Amino acid sequence: MRYKRLYPISQSAVYDQNSRLIFQTLDKGLFLEEKRHAKLSAMISKRFFRRLGCCYCSLYSQPSLLYHFRNFSLWSMKKDLVLESALSRNRRWIVNNQIKNIILRYPNQVTPLKHLQKKFKTLDLQGKALNWLRKYPCCFEVYLENDEYHCRLTKRMMHLVEEEESVKDMQEPVFVQKLAKLLMISMNQRLNVMKLNELKHSFGFPDDYVIRILPKYPDMFRLVNSSWRKSSMEIELLAWSPDLAVSAVEASAQKQGLEPCFSCSLPSTWVKSWQRFQEFNAMPYISPYSNSRSLEMGSKEMEKRIVGVVHELLSLTLWKKLSILKLGHFKREFALPEKLNVLLLKHPGIFYVSNKYQIYTVLLREGYNGPELVHKDPLVTVKNKFGELMQEGLHEYNQRRYSVNLEKKKKKGMNLVKAVRRKDGRAEMSDQDDSGDKLGGLFDPEERKRFYKVLFDEEAP
Repeated sequence: MRYKRLYPISQSAVYDQNSRLIFQTLDKGLFLEEKRHAKLSAMISKRFFRRLGCCYCSLYSQPSLLYHFRNFSLWSMKKDLVLESALSRNRRWIVNNQIKNIILRYPNQVTPLKHLQKKFKTLDLQGKALNWLRKYPCCFEVYLENDEYHCRLTKRMMHLVEEEESVKDMQEPVFVQKLAKLLMISMNQRLNVMKLNELKHSFGFPDDYVIRILPKYPDMFRLVNSSWRKSSMEIELLAWSPDLAVSAVEASAQKQGLEPCFSCSLPSTWVKSWQRFQEFNAMPYISPYSNSRSLEMGSKEMEKRIVGVVHELLSLTLWKKLSILKLGHFKREFALPEKLNVLLLKHPGIFYVSNKYQIYTVLLREGYNGPELVHKDPLVTVKNKFGELMQEGLHEYNQRRYSVNLEKKKKKGMNLVKAVRRKDGRAEMSDQDDSGDKLGGLFDPEERKRFYKVLFDEEAP
């Protein structure tokens, strides 16, 4: 049984009912949406923290990554484009100089190319050795013998090798002084031979300096090997020389009649760096040859002494630069700090730290005048001749490649012209064929009427 409403429903009541239904639907939808978002955010956060934990574990499982991560902000120095260019010129020279030394070690100074190819990985080179050697025809001669490529030095290159050897013979007293100075700077007047071998080319020492120098000066040096292992062999200084215990800073001050102090090679616009340098330079100079056992590690006096040690070591090198990684191997011998890079970056007026070729190198600013060395060692002059010969060969190779490519382009262009001419000839022949299809001469009806009229009409002229 149906009941009829005794009173009519108002329009506002209908609106209230509809709006209530709408709001209920919206609330339910929002509740479901919030629930879905909560699940999604929980899942995302769970994945995020899981990934973060994996990264954290991998970071701490590899100490090298952690070290670079912590010290990333420490390697920041404003780039000096002039000094960077001085570093960039040496890369190819270093590689070719190593190839030269490898060839000289082989009998008759001739090496099979397959043996040289195996050495390419240690030289940080990729590709074929044959392609690299052909870029420098003035330095290396490649020839084929018994179906196998061999390599030897050219005559001009051998002349430079002989000149370098003669300079080394003349520079032997200088090598003796450098070796004695290095031993005098060290804490116990001893240096490990294997560690010193890493820096022997930087100081200009010949490869056989242990055999060449030490036996001639038994009153100054001797070899010590307590454990009879090759890695523990050391060179010991026997006689201290007061005449050699004079640093480059002290020698320069004596010439000028001034107190020994460091020089700053920064522009005048570097105001804060100049202020820090003047405060540091106001402290009395401490010689790297003085006894540092009484100095406390971390003190300002010890920092002054360490800066003097690094300055003196760079002054003894040929190119006034050293690898920071290799220099760090002598922390115990030269009493260098654990974070040597931090100390070097604190003195941008004296040192310049570069990351060229991803190798951290420290340069002595006062040793350079622009991109050139202020004082060139005779060995540097000979090695520069090698660089010039290398550039000459590279220029010759590039010119040859350019002419070959030009010939290829010319031949390609001539073939293209011939192809165009063939197309034009074919087009002309097709035009002539098209014109032959049209009726002309006696085949033309009008011309044929005229011909017969002249032939049979007697009144025709």
